[in-house]
Amino acid sequence: MTTSDMRRLTRSRTDRWIGGVCGGLAEYFGWNATLVRLLFILSCLLPGPQFLIYLVLWVVIPKE
Repeated sequence: MTTSDMRRLTRSRTDRWIGGVCGGLAEYFGWNATLVRLLFILSCLLPGPQFLIYLVLWVVIPKE
């Protein structure tokens, strides 16, 4: 696999609501961005560090 064939995880500039994290994850995995956002919102109803993970991803994942 050459470097041009490799997918990169980036935050989406076009499919974003807040930071582009969910849009970027959806593009990377080939999923629907609305589904990723819905899963994230539903996961926030459970106890855990979901919001903190989102903030870390926002900082760590580069923009497109």
